[in-house]
Amino acid sequence: MIACIAVFLWQLITGHREVDSIRYGFVPYFLFQGLPGDIDIGGAGPLATMVTYAFLHGDFWHLAGNILFLWIFGNNVEDALGHGLYLLFYLFCAVAAALGEGLVDPLSQAPLIGASGAISGVLGAYVMLYPRQPVIVLVGFVPLPVPAFLTIGIWFVFQLLDGVTGAASAESIAWIAHVGGFIVGAALIRPFRHQLRPQG
Repeated sequence: MIACIAVFLWQLITGHREVDSIRYGFVPYFLFQGLPGDIDIGGAGPLATMVTYAFLHGDFWHLAGNILFLWIFGNNVEDALGHGLYLLFYLFCAVAAALGEGLVDPLSQAPLIGASGAISGVLGAYVMLYPRQPVIVLVGFVPLPVPAFLTIGIWFVFQLLDGVTGAASAESIAWIAHVGGFIVGAALIRPFRHQLRPQG
């Protein structure tokens, strides 16, 4: 969370937000087709941008929404994995989300930015570790405790539907990054936890 906020503040101070999206955002075309001769993305190559994109955000609300989800769900997953392994898992999910987006549309030249792909992996891990943990959801103005598997499950269905609809209508398919991150996070949380951090 601190890294995302720090990068956003740095972008505000330098005024390089749009340039940074191209230099450090993940562009599928650059990875699968190579960089055009007249483009120089600076210090981050196509492989590095599969990580750096996850620390960039388009505006305050983009950042705030991702930080809120990470704050609510990330701490429990971090407790299960430990600090170092949690960071590795988070970055792995970011890469998986970028690959998911890139494989669906390898010719896209639109920069992918935002932590939501990695956070989707955290959500996948959370629902596997704590499926019945109540999550407070506002229904109208009434806060209600809803099991995590239901709350996150509904969220995932919407991501999947938006991804399919977006792909079919040739609109933005960034939702695929959410779907890819979630699936990888859900699939790998237990192997990560038990093989890389044996439980005593």
